Amino acid sequence: MNRLAQETSPYLLQHAHNPVDWQPWDDEALARARDEDKPILLSIGYAACHWCHVMERESFEDPLTARVMNEHFVSVKVDREERPDLDAVYMDAVVALTGQGGWPMTVFLTPGGEPFFGGTYFPPEPRHGLPAFKQVLLAVAEAWNERRDEVYDSGGRLVEHIRSGARLEASTDPLTSQLLTEAQRNLGDGFDPNWGGWGRAPKFPPAPVLEFLLRRGEEEMTRRTLDGMALGGMYDLVGGGFHRYSVDQQWLVPHFEKMLYDNALLASVYRRAWRRLGDERYRRISDETIDYVLRELALEGGGFASSQDADTNGVEGLTFTWVPGEGAPDELLKPFEGGRYVLRGELDEDTRARLLEQRAARPQPGRDDKAIASWNGLMLAALAQAARTEPAERLAEFLLGPLSTADGRLRRTWRDGAAKGTGYLEDYADVAYGLMELHVATGDPRWLREAHRLTTLAVDLFADDDGGGFFQTPRDGEQLVARKKELDDHPTPSGNAMLAYVLLRLARIWGDDQLEHRGVSVLRLVADTVVRMPSAVGWMLVALDQHLAPHRELAIVGAVDAPVARAAVERAAETDVIAFGPADDVPLLAGRAEVDGRAAVYLCERFACSLPVTEPDRLPAPGRPR
Repeated sequence: MNRLAQETSPYLLQHAHNPVDWQPWDDEALARARDEDKPILLSIGYAACHWCHVMERESFEDPLTARVMNEHFVSVKVDREERPDLDAVYMDAVVALTGQGGWPMTVFLTPGGEPFFGGTYFPPEPRHGLPAFKQVLLAVAEAWNERRDEVYDSGGRLVEHIRSGARLEASTDPLTSQLLTEAQRNLGDGFDPNWGGWGRAPKFPPAPVLEFLLRRGEEEMTRRTLDGMALGGMYDLVGGGFHRYSVDQQWLVPHFEKMLYDNALLASVYRRAWRRLGDERYRRISDETIDYVLRELALEGGGFASSQDADTNGVEGLTFTWVPGEGAPDELLKPFEGGRYVLRGELDEDTRARLLEQRAARPQPGRDDKAIASWNGLMLAALAQAARTEPAERLAEFLLGPLSTADGRLRRTWRDGAAKGTGYLEDYADVAYGLMELHVATGDPRWLREAHRLTTLAVDLFADDDGGGFFQTPRDGEQLVARKKELDDHPTPSGNAMLAYVLLRLARIWGDDQLEHRGVSVLRLVADTVVRMPSAVGWMLVALDQHLAPHRELAIVGAVDAPVARAAVERAAETDVIAFGPADDVPLLAGRAEVDGRAAVYLCERFACSLPVTEPDRLPAPGRPR
């Protein structure tokens, strides 16, 4: 047993009995590398990662490989979900070295943390143009011992490359709607007109891009993608919810892991599509996805687990696939591998229920039962948008209670009653977003106040006052070789994009020009990127659309279920901001009251408000549906 046995991450615990002398990333491991004058072998993965399991079986459980690692390196294992900052820094290095990234990620560092060589999966024997892992180990050890100057030169160049990514030049050109128009047009360039989505294979669900296109009223690319993903295969027709991605162009054969963040984002986007396009199938997909999360990922205390594995008993997709004669309709069976099949088509409710009961009796995939703040924030938004207010409020209490410190800062993860790790930018942004959505769903001003508190705290902790935008790590966090700004969706909305979106909404409720300036500072960093690479920055486009939209605020005082309040929310445009009161400490609501004991809606533009409306039929015509 190695030091990982003291960790809480299920991924790290999976490796606690390897013959490798694994260390967690901490001061003790880094000091050991310095004291023993050994390079660090940094291995980064996550619990639901299929190829991480493969490399463990092939290499990390092999005594000979472990002996080489223990002799020549200080081997450090990191859960990328616990430490997205480490993952981001060293993924940049691997992409710079190899042209591609992925997990498991293997990076070799100097004792000071400078990366000098790396890759992703390495096989136990040479194949497919990849060297054997033991060959890599011995070659790196030789370079460290015989060509130390070259190693440090390489590390210095890579660190400078990584740091340069945070030194983006902010655009001084006006931010105009032309940027949105060009981005929408350019999204058509890589679009698959047959099956939807972008690119060929593998295909990942593009939830942030679809959110942007729905806001723009674009139907062809949106419908094609939503329909393609929901056909079955990548979408679980039996249990609901989406697998991580499709290995083919047709969304048919999935990579079977299921991630909380995918299902949160897709539940939101399918519900948005139902409201925007009026197709009941989209609401059903959203509901089934939320039902899956509530059934399979719910934790004691109100939070949600991170993921389910791709593998069951070491076999990929074993739980989710079928063989003829097991009861699944033969006409829906599509080949996977090993004589097993995935389901694609339509299931009636009786058949679906029968197959789900049958499948529940099988061995189940492992579950990574740590709760991650940012992913739970996205799930909070999905629950609130679906009016699942009871689990949403339990989740909000969990995020602001067990997953927060005594002084109100967010932790990154929680498992078995223990919260750990600093909250990163995406944690603050996503939780604030979820709280704002919960405020709209419940009318409780508490959630709006908490969203504002977390957002202003995030500005204090993460803002780059000189260059604009926000760093991924807090100013008082661990100092790595580089402090990065994450601007692309990976695949969750980047912390910068989500915080910009939240800032712009809160700025209109608080009448706070400084909050708006902070949000716009993010958009100025990506003014060129949103046009050149729109598929990589979908949520940044959502934030830009929010910034450029007409300023319209709805101040609603009274019960959330009052007819005029319900009608106002239903008719609100996606870019309208909504605040429920009474709450005199919220500027938009200050001085607003019910009228003769009846709920009232005040329609405002830049805080200039009309007379209160108490009857639904006196509200203006609907905008772009929320």
